[in-house]
Amino acid sequence: MKRANLAPESAVRSLQRLAPPWPGREHRVGQQRLFVRETPATSDDAEPALYVHGLGGSSQNWTDLADVLSDRFAGQAIDLPGFGHSEPTARYTIPALAQQVAAWITQSGRGPVHLIGNSLGGAISVYVAATRPHLVRTLTLISPAMPFADVRRSTQSRLLPLLALPRADRIAARAMAGLSPEKIVEQVVANCWAEPDTVPPQRRVEAIAEVRRRLNVPWNTQVYVRTFRSLVGHFLQSYLPGSSSLWRLATQVTAPTLVIWGKQDRLVDVRLAPQVARAVTDSRLLILDRVGHVAMMERPEVTGRAVVGMLDELEAAEPYTDADVLG
Repeated sequence: MKRANLAPESAVRSLQRLAPPWPGREHRVGQQRLFVRETPATSDDAEPALYVHGLGGSSQNWTDLADVLSDRFAGQAIDLPGFGHSEPTARYTIPALAQQVAAWITQSGRGPVHLIGNSLGGAISVYVAATRPHLVRTLTLISPAMPFADVRRSTQSRLLPLLALPRADRIAARAMAGLSPEKIVEQVVANCWAEPDTVPPQRRVEAIAEVRRRLNVPWNTQVYVRTFRSLVGHFLQSYLPGSSSLWRLATQVTAPTLVIWGKQDRLVDVRLAPQVARAVTDSRLLILDRVGHVAMMERPEVTGRAVVGMLDELEAAEPYTDADVLG
């Protein structure tokens, strides 16, 4: 583990004007329909990147970071099954979701990619990088949902009793029915952002529109509850013997890795950050003050500078090619 390097401010695009959510389209991947957004590259030598969102999020969460990095990356952001615009699936375990991500990388023909995941998407990205190393050039983990024993460290712990109840999705749906989209966004921002007042008004309006649309999707709360239940199950498995432990898988990651964490993360405790970085052989760590769970949304330019800093470090050490990665 080493300290992450920040590239100069000039190394990334400045967000002087916020772009709307990048356009996307639906793709058939095996038996699954997945929605993928595309951020056009702004340079000819941009490399392929794939962004994976967290629990309850969507590809829309990556709008700003994908813009910031568009000089270096031809970005795609995937909606995980049942989230965003993607249709639901049968299984929401981390291995099952990782299989969908890996299947898209393979089908798109863009691999190996720079894989960037937040929260649940970070855990999924660890699984992909450990089990399909030929698909991943570099790995960036932003507050990844790695297992921790003391659930009191997370504001999500209050939802754990709900998972034990039959038809928990119906209970959650009834609770959400009493909330306006504006109130739901307010609660999400309060949990995820260190400084909720800094959310750009345009992004708040877009988030409200996204929530309003998703409240009309019949599987919305069922997918959330089932995915959260699976994630908690993986937390428990990770402290038992076996090859499916996310911590064990982290030690098998060979891709150069950047770990970014917000010091005020209320969902996944920042004290996990050095543990995650130490687990991965070739890692860099950046902890950001006055940042919560979604550094790519709260501080996209600094996050982008850390990603470019890793790329510049690797290029200075030894330029690599696709043949090197695949070989």
